[in-house]
Amino acid sequence: MTYDRLVCANCAAPVSQGRCPVCRANRERLQQEGPFAGLNPMALIVLLVVLVAALVLVAQHTA
Repeated sequence: MTYDRLVCANCAAPVSQGRCPVCRANRERLQQEGPFAGLNPMALIVLLVVLVAALVLVAQHTA
C-alpha cells in the first residue's frame, strides 16, 4: 500500500504530509519497504505475465 492514500489515526491528516511524529515514522517505514511495495497486486500480476511472455518468446526464438 502506498502512503499517499493513508490517513493518520493520530492527527487525521494524510500520512504523506507528515504532520505528526506518527505520520513521519510510517512514511519512512513505507518508503524503506522497497521498489515493489507501492505496487498494487494487479500491477504485480501484469508485470509477472509480461515477464513470462518475454521468457516464452526468448525460448521460442532460441529453439
